[in-house]
Amino acid sequence: MTTLWRSLACPLCQRIRLISHNVGYLAPFASRRHASSKSPENHAGQIDMSQFPVENIRNFSIIAHVDHGKSTLADRLLEITGTISQEASNKQVLDKLQVERERGITVKAQTASMVHQYQGKTYLLNLIDTPGHVDFNYEVSRSLAACQGVLLLVDANQGVQAQTVANFYLAFEAELAIIPVINKIDLKQADVESTEEQMRRLFDFKNEDLFKISAKLGINCEEILDAVIQRIPPPKSDPSKPWKALLFDSTYNHFRGAVTNVAVIDGKVQQGDKISSAHNSKVYEVQELGIMSPDYQSTQELHAGQVGYLIAGMKSIQEARIGDTLHLSSSPVEPLPGFKPAKPMVFGGIFPMEQSEYRDLKVAVDRLTLNDSSVTVAKDSSPALGLGFRLGFLGLLHMEVFNQRLEQEYNATAIVTTPSVPCKARLSSEKLIKQYKTDEITIFSPAEFPEKRDVTEYLEPIVMGTIITPDVHLNKIFSLCEAKRGEQVDFTYIDASRVLLKYKLPLNEIVVDFYDLLKSITSGYASFDYEDHSYEPSDLVKLDVLLNGQVINELSTIVHKDKAYPVGKTLASKLKDVIPRQLYEVVIQAALGNKVIARETIRAYKKNVLAKCYGGDISRKMKLLKRQAEGKKRMKKIGNVDIPKDAFISVLKR
Repeated sequence: MTTLWRSLACPLCQRIRLISHNVGYLAPFASRRHASSKSPENHAGQIDMSQFPVENIRNFSIIAHVDHGKSTLADRLLEITGTISQEASNKQVLDKLQVERERGITVKAQTASMVHQYQGKTYLLNLIDTPGHVDFNYEVSRSLAACQGVLLLVDANQGVQAQTVANFYLAFEAELAIIPVINKIDLKQADVESTEEQMRRLFDFKNEDLFKISAKLGINCEEILDAVIQRIPPPKSDPSKPWKALLFDSTYNHFRGAVTNVAVIDGKVQQGDKISSAHNSKVYEVQELGIMSPDYQSTQELHAGQVGYLIAGMKSIQEARIGDTLHLSSSPVEPLPGFKPAKPMVFGGIFPMEQSEYRDLKVAVDRLTLNDSSVTVAKDSSPALGLGFRLGFLGLLHMEVFNQRLEQEYNATAIVTTPSVPCKARLSSEKLIKQYKTDEITIFSPAEFPEKRDVTEYLEPIVMGTIITPDVHLNKIFSLCEAKRGEQVDFTYIDASRVLLKYKLPLNEIVVDFYDLLKSITSGYASFDYEDHSYEPSDLVKLDVLLNGQVINELSTIVHKDKAYPVGKTLASKLKDVIPRQLYEVVIQAALGNKVIARETIRAYKKNVLAKCYGGDISRKMKLLKRQAEGKKRMKKIGNVDIPKDAFISVLKR
């Protein structure tokens, strides 16, 4: 306790002590943050990578729940090893995107190489800082494919959270070495003992395996580097074999094309080599390669076991395919198994504000999907909004971040429609089975929804949700999950006051507002994570919106039968507020097939045809009113309701 107090009393002295013993080994890396540029075109100060044999290389990642201190720990490790200079402004050094700094979250995994001295030997440590939010779990899985071990970080103030559990099993299934770390021990509210108990109970860690640190103050962070060398094995690589590498990430550079991140499995590659990929037969010439430390640092070659970047003139996402195997064109190799591809959970339409901007939006989407390969893209069109795209995302936050990056990085303003999830239908109609060449189809939009008479049953996607919460909020959470058609699977106390709940939940019910409602009813103390579970039979219906009897396809949606009335009532009420009044009455209806379940009416503008009549017989007034009514009736038959684009945007937009 005395040692901890002294460390807290003088954090500057503590951090100076941590980096002092590394000074003699930092010549290639010192002050590089100021000398290098964020562009991969910097060639200054090339490093001899042959000085790092396979047994002196460690590739590891930091995984944790969101806001548990991953980026802060990465900053301290980079400072301790001298990779970046010690400055007060060193905050989120690896979070290079504007959206990451604005939201305070990590969106894209970033790699940084460090040199560390241990027991008289020089080691090359390749660190990958990963996102923490569930929507970016694919980034974590791709990062783990290039690692042999992980640091599992837990906040001593918050304890084990839902994404902590998910990340642990992700690393466990990948058979990686796991180093448990408890962070933020300097906080007054930190409950280290309770956090230790949770990690023992959930993950079966021993007390002596746990590291207790403060990444903000640098307390005990040097021990983490020593543990990485001791506990994480070197890569299983063979320098004598032909060059083979895993392409695990890529970014787009306006001048150089795709900048690919590779983990070298065997052999070596150098500038000028002719390379190819297992995915296509194209031959590329290596224009530049190197490591990130944390900015691009050019080298002459990359050797077995090392992680770095490579530029070879790849211009599209089809060429820089994530999970591809790269090899020398003269020495083909057996492709690597790669890793599980991303499975979109949420779909949404993106349309340009004006159709003249469609081409610019297409270029922006293509380039951004090269940076984020977990997004799926398909062309789409709408009579109201014109040409656009239907994109698949891993979650709602992923969808929001993608749209924000479009605006910030490519200056492309787009209309994003309300999110939807794919469902399935088992067909009974022989005509449809012959048309689709299968008896089970996946439905991505309401326009593809088959009639009930042609279907044996509908199926909707179900996810397995994990909720960790203080037990005082249990009743509210039970009510919320029941309202969302959830089914409880597990109930476990992880310590004296915190509970782990597992629920099977329809994805359609949680995709929009479940997370916000959960945070609201628990005052922000509950955490939520989910993973794909299965498709299960469900009573789904297609909800149509009609204006004066005409179906508006853009506003149709697929909902559960029990939720059809409230959804229909909400849509009709929204449209009544945004559609301008006409010279005739406009009837807004929400219908299931031929059955109307909700209705709103927009009253017509009324001209006072009796204004010129004063006195006289009542029959004259009645004649004028009858003629006006006939005119409105005739106008309603031949006229169309003019729905402005703003009305569609306000209804369709999230």
